[in-house]
Amino acid sequence: MTEWITQFILFFKDLSYAGLVLALSFEFVPAELVLPMAGYWVYLGDMKLWLAILAGTVGGTFGPLTLYALGRYGGRPMVEKYGKYFLIRPHHLDASDTFFEKYGSGVAFYGRFVPGIRTVISIPCGMAKMNVFKFSIFTFLAMLPITSLYIYLGFKLGSQWEHVDEIVKPYIVPAAVVFLGAFGLYVLLKRWKRRAALNKS
Repeated sequence: MTEWITQFILFFKDLSYAGLVLALSFEFVPAELVLPMAGYWVYLGDMKLWLAILAGTVGGTFGPLTLYALGRYGGRPMVEKYGKYFLIRPHHLDASDTFFEKYGSGVAFYGRFVPGIRTVISIPCGMAKMNVFKFSIFTFLAMLPITSLYIYLGFKLGSQWEHVDEIVKPYIVPAAVVFLGAFGLYVLLKRWKRRAALNKS
């Protein structure tokens, strides 16, 4: 599968930054493959680093909007019917639903850092009719550091760009734990302040 996806990405290379945006707009194309390759293009001098990061972040924001729309306007039945075309299975939906119910709209940001959740979390956000502008901002802010990391590592590794995921993978879960811990603390503090305000009144 990786081979045909790689060829698919290369098809967009001639379109430069617009091609990078388009490639990442297809949710079935793994960003973990596209972004390091973009870093390699920076290494070759075909792109500028900051423009590649900007294009990658914009494309990484457009892609989730397709699944957001699928969840918002089609609901779970349509997602279960057509989700396979985005490599989404029912157990992915169950996990993302649970995650959304537990953490609320903030998952549009924090969910991007959690393996197995980052792609499908857009669906429950859509099903809950989360404000699309808020969803887009959260997604953009989450994709910015992720995009920067993968493209920069692809740039630094040069012709060895295919090994980027091997370098990043051991740190993904610990990073996700830190992000979730911070978000959980934020939720608890917010609830505590709300209860304190109610008690005063």
